[in-house]
Amino acid sequence: MKMKVLKHLHLSPTLMLMFFTACTFVSCGDDNDNNDEKPVITNNENQNPNTRPELRLLEFPHVSGSGNNLIVVHKTEDYGINYSIEWDCDKKAQRWTCYQMHAGNNVINWSRNQWYNTSWQGDPFQEDPDIPSNYNVQLWQHESDGFDRGHICASQDRMCSRDVNEQTFYLSNMHPQYNTFNAGIWSKMEQQLRYWNKDRFRDTLYICKGGTIDKKDQVLMTTTKGLIVPKYFFMAVLCKNSQGYKAMAFLIEHNNENRTNDALSKYVVSIDRLEEFTGLDFFCNLPDDIEKKVESQVHPNAWGLN
Repeated sequence: MKMKVLKHLHLSPTLMLMFFTACTFVSCGDDNDNNDEKPVITNNENQNPNTRPELRLLEFPHVSGSGNNLIVVHKTEDYGINYSIEWDCDKKAQRWTCYQMHAGNNVINWSRNQWYNTSWQGDPFQEDPDIPSNYNVQLWQHESDGFDRGHICASQDRMCSRDVNEQTFYLSNMHPQYNTFNAGIWSKMEQQLRYWNKDRFRDTLYICKGGTIDKKDQVLMTTTKGLIVPKYFFMAVLCKNSQGYKAMAFLIEHNNENRTNDALSKYVVSIDRLEEFTGLDFFCNLPDDIEKKVESQVHPNAWGLN
């Protein structure tokens, strides 16, 4: 298969040491973005440090303070920040992907069918050029293993340009998923996010999604090619509109069963419950009083879920 060649980030041993000793985390990409949403600067107790302004955006959970982890922020010139991930370099897997959905990026200027008109004829999957090669995942590791390359930031959520859509096919934005899960209940949850991504419902949706890799009992298996398969997947959603903020989450076990007929309300949990389960601290950049209120309760009816 002929793959598109992109420029990779090459780091010297000295620079790598600086990455992991001088900083707890690293953000990749330039400092300028076109996001309308501004970082939230408050004096709350658990907000992210202000090392880079992106880390204070509302979609970000609290970044890890330990381990060889990278914060990678993917951007394009036309649309600013596309999505961000926290990459565990030791496990060669992502802890989460976060991004925004709003009117500015809810436009369609690209079709995924257009990938079939490229020189490599339809397969844009590729290594993440912003992760050093010795910590990266390669395409062969995702081939013939019985799993789909499951998007976390969905390709269908990013149709505003070819460049934006292409970035969603970086392998860093993938977890191995059973096809019945990826094309079934997971797809149904992603479609629900797109249903909420309407002007009548939101000003901005702040999304944090991923699979569980931190706790041994929340890992389903490791493939023969070394990829971690999460036992659970989650979506944490914060909605901002003229009435304020509200939040909810989906938490679902990853298995090979067809659950497309299940009501999504079956998998709804509060943000507090998801934090307790995963150990992640979502929407930490909200002021403490708002965070406490929206994370402690969830009303499925307010989200149109019965």
